[in-house]
Amino acid sequence: MQIIQFITGNVLCLKKKHPCGSDLFRVLRCGSDVKIVCTSCGRELMLPREKLEKMIKTVISE
Repeated sequence: MQIIQFITGNVLCLKKKHPCGSDLFRVLRCGSDVKIVCTSCGRELMLPREKLEKMIKTVISE
């Protein structure tokens, strides 16, 4: 499995949409757990890195 590189500030496009309808999330914190925030509604999520890497469709660098 390929490791996906992303850093704080990147925008991630995920395979599944958030309940608000957006599929874009901004990375706030990286580590073994990654904190992301929905770009549409502002909801913050904390996910394990392994789970998040499986959910990513594309990484949009900023």
